[in-house]
Amino acid sequence: MNFETNTGEFYRLNIELPFFNKYLKNKPEVPLPEAYIFETGTNQWHSFDQWPPKNISSKNIFLHPNEKLSFEKPMNDSSTTFDEYVSNPKKPVPYTSKTLDSKTFYNKKYLVEDQRFSSSRSDVLMYESEILNEDLTIAGSINVDLFVSTSGTDCDWVVKVIDVFPDDELNPQPNPNDIEMGGHQMLVRGDIFRSKFRNSFKKPEPMIPNEVTEIKFNLNDVCHTFLKGHKIMIQIQSSWFPLFDRNPQTFVNIYNAEESDFKKATQRVYHTTKFPSKISFNILK
Repeated sequence: MNFETNTGEFYRLNIELPFFNKYLKNKPEVPLPEAYIFETGTNQWHSFDQWPPKNISSKNIFLHPNEKLSFEKPMNDSSTTFDEYVSNPKKPVPYTSKTLDSKTFYNKKYLVEDQRFSSSRSDVLMYESEILNEDLTIAGSINVDLFVSTSGTDCDWVVKVIDVFPDDELNPQPNPNDIEMGGHQMLVRGDIFRSKFRNSFKKPEPMIPNEVTEIKFNLNDVCHTFLKGHKIMIQIQSSWFPLFDRNPQTFVNIYNAEESDFKKATQRVYHTTKFPSKISFNILK
């Protein structure tokens, strides 16, 4: 990704240097804001006197049938309105398209890697908005509220928020890595939640097989602008390997799990008036 500026230089000169000058060299203090934030999308620095910023409002984006995302709530009351996939812990969804071996144990560039490699898998759900007709800036935490079920007794839910670039997006110049930016799926935020901790991290509970259950968790804070002409995408899956350990999808102590504990499970995500799965953003005005 081309962020169009030397973010490291700005950070060192405007944030680190004044801090170290004061506390290591006893130089006069340079007042710093409560938060310096680099806004991706527009690729510019901002300062805020509080974080999250004051001028934000919450906005929900809902999952809909046919892989759609919309700011309108679903109006379908059918109990069969869901999407499903089979999660196989023996064939987990990888976190990167790069081949990992003894020399490349960890791909640190996965955070800016095009997510199209996972959207083609049958065990990854994908929901996409219409083309945005104006810029949309989100700031602060991202809240996930899913209505789901599983045929097992435990499972993981990985949610990724993605910025989809227009098909006619120009490639960077120079382009030594032969990056294709047309239709690029930029990972804005992603995180994982283990179902058995849905009510308490101290007292894990098994999932009741095939029972619709609400799963709520937060993604890390962000400041990002989805530019006009782009689209918002949500991807949902049940593994992100080996960034996170595999869930056997049975209610066991994973650290002591046997091979026989690792089982396939059918995961369902619902999107109805009664079960409106959604992602909540803080919109910066």
